[in-house]
Amino acid sequence: MPLPVIGVFDSGLGGLTGFRKLRELLPDHPLVYFGDTARVPYGTKSNDTIVRFAKQDVRFLLSQSASSVFIACGTVSSVALDDLRATFGIPFTGVVEPAAREAFRIASSKEGKVLILGTDATIRSRSYESKLITLDRGLSIRKKACPLFVPLAENLHAGRGDRAAEAAAHSYLDEFVDFRPDVIILGCTHFPLLSDIISDILPDSALISAGEEAAKEVAAAVSKSPSRRRKNASPSCVKEAFFTSGDANTFASDASVYLGRKIEKAEHVHIESFEEDT
Repeated sequence: MPLPVIGVFDSGLGGLTGFRKLRELLPDHPLVYFGDTARVPYGTKSNDTIVRFAKQDVRFLLSQSASSVFIACGTVSSVALDDLRATFGIPFTGVVEPAAREAFRIASSKEGKVLILGTDATIRSRSYESKLITLDRGLSIRKKACPLFVPLAENLHAGRGDRAAEAAAHSYLDEFVDFRPDVIILGCTHFPLLSDIISDILPDSALISAGEEAAKEVAAAVSKSPSRRRKNASPSCVKEAFFTSGDANTFASDASVYLGRKIEKAEHVHIESFEEDT
């Protein structure tokens, strides 16, 4: 029997940071990725809109035979995870809890100082902060919404030396230089693209990629599953597939940069057609 398909989605390209880690950990597992590039960013939208978009994204992945979903999006994980679990009868993994646990592990061995970076919606939800407080109420937690990081990363303006990215990073992060966080949670999966710039400003801080930490959790769960342990388990006929609500050629080209390897094609999806349950 073929291995079950894992669906992965994000508001755009950022979730590919988690997808890349998941592919590294599960090299032969069938994966389907959807990036909602036509409607990115999610983090500036209302909670109701985020939940509606997320449900459409999941319905599409179900149409592609996904039996579980990795929400490679900090905004959706913060705002819509409970709604998705209540609506759909499949397992979901978000990025908040895995990243918070790793941040706690590091911070608790040092001075207990954590900085959370995320979209407007993620910071407003207090999702990472709430999880950290349940782990240790004594942590010193700061947070900052960094809305410009998403369009910069989507347009591949995120590397060291990019003036716009560096200016945005300084405008958000200079106030935390004296705070000297032990660990920074990159609470949006787009943000690892700016890791070099963030480290230049706050060089003594460990960076936690929310997408990569969640990918580790997904892979660990898959490795323990009965289907994975079956001797006759095999990959499905399609090892991986990429879909987008935006231009497919542009997505394929940009996704290749995120993944560090060329992907042959992506397919366009009219995502709003997945508004209702079918």
